[in-house]
Amino acid sequence: MIIVPIKEGENIERALKKFKRKFDKTGIMRELRSRQAFTKKSVLRREEIKKAIYVQHLQRTEE
Repeated sequence: MIIVPIKEGENIERALKKFKRKFDKTGIMRELRSRQAFTKKSVLRREEIKKAIYVQHLQRTEE
């Protein structure tokens, strides 16, 4: 359960923004979307490898 402490006199929009940020960090929506359709393990592994190659490429270009 997400708890957002609100200080006295704090704006509701600011509290809602904090809530949305915390909710996004939990990753619940991403997990729900990924569970809607089954993806094979080989496809997941291929995506992981592609992401690792991409990150490695970014690190090399920074140096």
